[in-house]
Amino acid sequence: MTVRQFDGNAYKSSQTAELTLNAAILRAEIARSYEEFLEIFDKFYADDVEVSSEDSPETIHGKERVRPFLLNFLVPLHVMAEVAGLSMSVQLTQVPRDSANETHSEWRIDFTGVGGRRCTLKWYAIRGWAASRVVYEHHYGHEQIGGPLTQDDLNFKWGRSEVGFQSPS
Repeated sequence: MTVRQFDGNAYKSSQTAELTLNAAILRAEIARSYEEFLEIFDKFYADDVEVSSEDSPETIHGKERVRPFLLNFLVPLHVMAEVAGLSMSVQLTQVPRDSANETHSEWRIDFTGVGGRRCTLKWYAIRGWAASRVVYEHHYGHEQIGGPLTQDDLNFKWGRSEVGFQSPS
């Protein structure tokens, strides 16, 4: 079902929009392009969206103010995946809810370095919907499992002399 095919049933509309949004997020590949995620954001989020997190006292208002935060998250992930060989796997679990225009989900990203070392990030998200657009999103319950990955977990051998680059003499 596409975003344009929603009927007037608020619960069904928000549920279908949530499923469509989440499927798009899960299909997108950060190693291929961070722009895919920006297209998803532009398609599903209202211009006046409000985004908040339990880790920040500030609520960010408006798509134009959210976009830089999104880029600060996506661009480094894209570079680490495309250039440095970091593997990422995204998982989603829907969480039951009582409100017709609000959806709840649990997200998990598993990061695996080139040597096999892993780090997992987990969090919950609440999204408020108005028809087919997210009007607010709140993240909470952030958890990191495993230590942070280091440069040793990334493949940065490009640019070193053993791959054919030499300093001018």
